[in-house]
Amino acid sequence: MRAQPRGARGDIGHPYSALNLRLVLALFGLVVGVALGVLSLTAGLTWLAVALFVLAATALVDSVVVVLRRRARSREGGGRGSLFE
Repeated sequence: MRAQPRGARGDIGHPYSALNLRLVLALFGLVVGVALGVLSLTAGLTWLAVALFVLAATALVDSVVVVLRRRARSREGGGRGSLFE
């Protein structure tokens, strides 16, 4: 295992979070899920479109949760704005 970057706020008992990376991945899942869901609908694969729209909705909920956590963290004075906070 590698050591944490210098100046990181986490330690072994309380690791630092990757909220920004989680937000990027959730938004990517949202865009891909909606785009592939629409393509599935046009191809007549309704079951696949429904599954992809459910995944996109899950990604949307996750991104809202991450944004709320980031706002709470910034009110507490934390966060530097990197992908790995």
